[in-house]
Amino acid sequence: MRSVINILDLSVEELQKLIDTANNIIENPKKYAHICDGKKLATLFFEPSTRTRLSFEAAMYELGGNVLSMSDAGSSSASKGESVADTAKVISCYADIIAMRHPKEGAPLVAAMNADIPVINAGDGGHNHPTQTLADLLTIYREKGRFDNLTVGFCGDLKFGRTVHSLIEALSRYNGIKFVLISPEELKLPSYVKKDIIQNNNFEYVQTTDLESVMSELDILYMTRVQRERFFNEADYLRLKDSYILTPEKLNNAKKDLSILHPLPRVNEISIAIDKDERACYFKQVLYGKYMRMALILMLLEVL
Repeated sequence: MRSVINILDLSVEELQKLIDTANNIIENPKKYAHICDGKKLATLFFEPSTRTRLSFEAAMYELGGNVLSMSDAGSSSASKGESVADTAKVISCYADIIAMRHPKEGAPLVAAMNADIPVINAGDGGHNHPTQTLADLLTIYREKGRFDNLTVGFCGDLKFGRTVHSLIEALSRYNGIKFVLISPEELKLPSYVKKDIIQNNNFEYVQTTDLESVMSELDILYMTRVQRERFFNEADYLRLKDSYILTPEKLNNAKKDLSILHPLPRVNEISIAIDKDERACYFKQVLYGKYMRMALILMLLEVL
């Protein structure tokens, strides 16, 4: 039995296997329609979510399994003071696999250490979001056909953006990646991520506050929202929330085959006018996330 808490829990070979499985699901959905008959997924979300929770639930249903859902921490025993460890032990009696989102960094790891079934980290604070990274990777692979030799720009909240941290970790295992880090000074990539992942592995990188100055270099542009829920000070959030708004004009110098990604939800950092641009990939990302979660569930339940 194993869990996935960090994207680095999966080897490069396993990532490719998941991508291959997801592509096979896309091509042959009927083949997988009953593969998880009799299996149950518990979705434990201690933090609001729409896409991730519904994506996990849709994934399990499309595999023929069932779902036990807890989407409101206020209605759970956590509101009575039950520990994450005890919750994991209890849910192990009911389900075959857990997907957990929690505002506290490390909570899914605690759950995995105490559960008798696999645990998937569906997001823990500003730390990790490995299944969003799986969605990102499948999107990049289907758009570019490779992971090597890409210039990837990350724009917006690089400090609190767990999706950014996870994707940088994932891409750090491929060759020829150049990272372009675009953010306000206050929301720069944490120094430990930059040092441990980018600098220690000798990746080329650029840090800037100006998106348009680097637009022409990018193969991938990963936009993020400024996350109100990560701020302690409302004034700081209001000051920074509109730091970067992607408009059609800002794409004038972009490559014709640029791929624009966003983990969603979008607030106003991407103009809706971009939605019609063939380079916009963020709604594809949502769909690909479901297929990658299906593949991951199959891997962890060892039903393939």
